[in-house]
Amino acid sequence: MYQQMTIAVVIPALNEEQSIALVVRELKALSNDKGQPLIDDIVVCDNGSTDATDQQAARAGARVVYESAKGYGAACLKAMQALSEPDVVVFVDADRSVCVNEIDRLLESIDQGADLVIGSRDLGFQEPGALTPQQSIGNKLATRLISWLWKQPVSDLGPFRAIRFKALQMLAMNDKAFGWTVEMQVKAIQRGLVVTEVPVMSLKRIGHSKISGTVTGVIGAALGIFGMIAQLWWQEKFTQHKTTVAGWMANIFPSTK
Repeated sequence: MYQQMTIAVVIPALNEEQSIALVVRELKALSNDKGQPLIDDIVVCDNGSTDATDQQAARAGARVVYESAKGYGAACLKAMQALSEPDVVVFVDADRSVCVNEIDRLLESIDQGADLVIGSRDLGFQEPGALTPQQSIGNKLATRLISWLWKQPVSDLGPFRAIRFKALQMLAMNDKAFGWTVEMQVKAIQRGLVVTEVPVMSLKRIGHSKISGTVTGVIGAALGIFGMIAQLWWQEKFTQHKTTVAGWMANIFPSTK
């Protein structure tokens, strides 16, 4: 618990037996200023692992749910279904690429009024090898495009983020693949939520990346990210067009009731 807010952590995981227990134990070791556990609930979604990810997570003290349909978003959606309406949800990767001790930075921003807080790797310290060149280039291109289209500064699509549970429900998330992080950030901007960024450390992950470590993973991530940006922009413009047309029709054919 943080400042009377209950905190849940969601961790999507696929073949992360080398790191998942360490991440869960580090989360469970966190405490608030009263010496109480900072994290009230930890849900790991095993996304079809063929190793002992689920066993390691459970032994470390996490609740484990399963999603056979592959995809980062699919795993996050499944884990969200298992939550018991916490005040805040924090998303953390299973590969220990973030420093969970910095969660209080995200929660402090929530406590100060933010609805969604992104842990920005671009604004913080990056351990050598933490991000591959293709990750860095893709991230910069995507964030600059979002900033230009929606006129709001965005520096990172980092997976380390905290969001009020009610805000998360409002966003009606549905992407099941690589567009998840973009969908959350852009929808939050579109709905007028308070979105902030805080600098966080980016660590070199444990194990081999299933996304940036393969050609198919890089291509899939790029298509998912930029495809989601295009989809949300088009939906917004289409909605605006329908509203404008409806206004014209109402002026031309005023109601006689």
